[in-house]
Parts: sequence; C-alpha cells; structure tokens
Amino acid sequence: MKNSLKVERAKLNLTQQQLADKVGVSRQTINSIEAERYVPSTVLAIKISEVFDTTVNAIFMLETDD
Repeated sequence: MKNSLKVERAKLNLTQQQLADKVGVSRQTINSIEAERYVPSTVLAIKISEVFDTTVNAIFMLETDD
C-alpha cells in the first residue's frame, strides 16, 4: 500500500511526533507507515485522514498486488 503521509504532513508543517500525538500512536509507528513497512489499521487510517481533513483514499492507495 502506497501513501502520501509525508507529503500531507509537510503541507501542515507537522512533525512525525506531532502527528503521532494527534492520533495516539508512537512516532515510530508514523515513521513505519511513511516508509511503507506498516499498514495502519482502519481506525488509525481514519484518524490520520481526519487530521488532514481528507479521505482515507486520498492518503492511502492500494497497489495492484495488495
């Protein structure tokens, strides 16, 4: 699964830690999502999308092999 999390964070000038605090996870979790090593739960994906006032699909994109 691809994501544009780093781009979205940059638009709001948020650090990984600030985003992590807003959604209730560790900074390492945000880092792993951005590096595409970790796929967030549905609940976490929704929380992240709410921070950026957009849809889950605008941030997380399925790849053909997903």
